[in-house]
Amino acid sequence: MRNVVCVGDSIRMGYEPTVVAELHGWAKVAEMGDTQGGTTSNVLEHLEEWVIAHNPDIVHLNAGLHDMARASGPGPENRVPIDEYRANMRKIVETIQQQTAARVIVALTTPVDLERQLAVEYGINRTLEDVALYNKVATTIAAELGVTVNDLFSVIADHGAGDLLAEDGVHFTPEGSVILGRAAAAAIRAAVEE
Repeated sequence: MRNVVCVGDSIRMGYEPTVVAELHGWAKVAEMGDTQGGTTSNVLEHLEEWVIAHNPDIVHLNAGLHDMARASGPGPENRVPIDEYRANMRKIVETIQQQTAARVIVALTTPVDLERQLAVEYGINRTLEDVALYNKVATTIAAELGVTVNDLFSVIADHGAGDLLAEDGVHFTPEGSVILGRAAAAAIRAAVEE
């Protein structure tokens, strides 16, 4: 049995049950349940507890959605500026590589719909432009550090993001979460076969 850790934000919370079901009998998934990964700064702060302590064989990292959030709509300030996000992602991946023998998979942030976010007065908003920017940084870090990218953005876009996004324009319908979970599980299985 392989040890798997899926760490990340609330999107991970939605798809984690599907990952557990898909990998049943093949891997033991260290379930985080309702634990919210939040920003990359928060993941770094809890990396020992959430990842390293589980002695994982595979880590599926999904972080960026909270980093790019803007507190009052599209404005000048992301919660975690892009340069800090870059440094945090590098530190997270390097720490996992240095302290475990795990294969790391960096999942790209999923699509968002700003109009829906504004309509529900969510209070924290993300833009597709920021998703693209943060995903570009995550992809670059993954390439530099020799880890796999799981393009969850394209997985959802290919299935019709508009129909799968929940009313808040950030999270996903149950169907969307299942699609993401299956894609994450497939990436985790593929990481072992590489």
